[in-house]
Amino acid sequence: MAKTVRDAKLDSRAAREKLKRAPKPYFRALDSGLHLGYRKGKSGGKWVVRRYLGGEQYTVETIGTADDIQDADGKTILNFSQAQAAARERAQEARGTKATGPFTVNCAMDEYLARKEAEGSKGLVDAKNRTENLIRPTLGDILVRDLTRDGLTKWLNGIARRPRHVRGKAGKKSRALPAPTTEEEKRQRKSSANRTRTVLCAALSQSFHDGRVDSDAAWRAVRPFREADSAKVRYFSVDEFRRLDNVTQGDFRQLLNAGAFTGCRYGELTRLRVGDFNPDAGTLFVGKSKSGKARHVVLTEEGQRFFRQLVAGREPSECMLKRDGGGAWGSSHQIRPMREACARARITPPAGFHILRHTYASLLVMAGAPLNVVATNLGHADTRMCEKHYAHLAPSYIAETIRKFAPTFGTVEESNVVEVRRGDVR
Repeated sequence: MAKTVRDAKLDSRAAREKLKRAPKPYFRALDSGLHLGYRKGKSGGKWVVRRYLGGEQYTVETIGTADDIQDADGKTILNFSQAQAAARERAQEARGTKATGPFTVNCAMDEYLARKEAEGSKGLVDAKNRTENLIRPTLGDILVRDLTRDGLTKWLNGIARRPRHVRGKAGKKSRALPAPTTEEEKRQRKSSANRTRTVLCAALSQSFHDGRVDSDAAWRAVRPFREADSAKVRYFSVDEFRRLDNVTQGDFRQLLNAGAFTGCRYGELTRLRVGDFNPDAGTLFVGKSKSGKARHVVLTEEGQRFFRQLVAGREPSECMLKRDGGGAWGSSHQIRPMREACARARITPPAGFHILRHTYASLLVMAGAPLNVVATNLGHADTRMCEKHYAHLAPSYIAETIRKFAPTFGTVEESNVVEVRRGDVR
């Protein structure tokens, strides 16, 4: 059965007697997008269920009478626990997912993806891809109740050993790359396996909370790979970016500079309109981001000059950054030009476009910008991501103290030899 939630205000008849009558019900969240409410009347109260339909739309309906006066019968008069079960059942009926046969992993994934799509959740495309390529082929036909910790651990290890695949052209299958050999490649595969595990566990946990299975012990016992997400953050030096800028031209050069001056994600840049640049405030408005929240990116003087030149004489509703020929930048259009630019600029190994975001943040932090300021401009809800990736770059009391007081042994003499990195020769 699904887990019963607790609420001190609604658990008992005595607790509900202390509540005041209010225009709106007292709600308690049960699952994502599902709330149980208690509407108090002159004599007793009613249980209602609120279901979110996506965006700001939701529906509220009465599901029974509270056991405020009469004892619960489990049908029309319900206690708090029975009302929760009735709310979940009503939600299943509304989604058309009430169990009619064997409940397999495929069924769990279908329900999970349908709910994410209805709620407009971020990460839907990634969840669908991982489901189709990594979850369904191995686990899809297995009954959820038959899943075991050992079986899921074996599946997770198999994903970590699986080589990366690249998408084929339309109508063609994906192509496997060489199996991971270096420690970094193995870490990346474990990190990818962890993300797939997150998708599977989220779907199975939703099924458990919906009352479709009796236990969640099997997947709760499967732990993710440790230290798989602690990647070394790569960023361009100022010199490397100048080389990139020098070897690019046309509209990709504009896209490259827009990324460097703002730290915005590729998708955020491609959605920009000319009117999103505010020359008076010196900011760029990002209306749709990964977090779902809009933000105003503060620009440097150089960044403001760049965007003023970019939008001069153009209509506010026009797409700000276009490809050569007038078309919009689409998914993955940046990959090949970025790889070619890195090759011409002698940057090895070649870096992806997202490195510009890391470059923006890394150079800011190393210049002394507080992490909370950097996080705000990047669009993070708090500083946790910045602390994870960039805190070691920030000037710190510890580093300054060590360099001031640590002993000097006098065994290394000054040298006039200067390191010349590959690509620095002009």
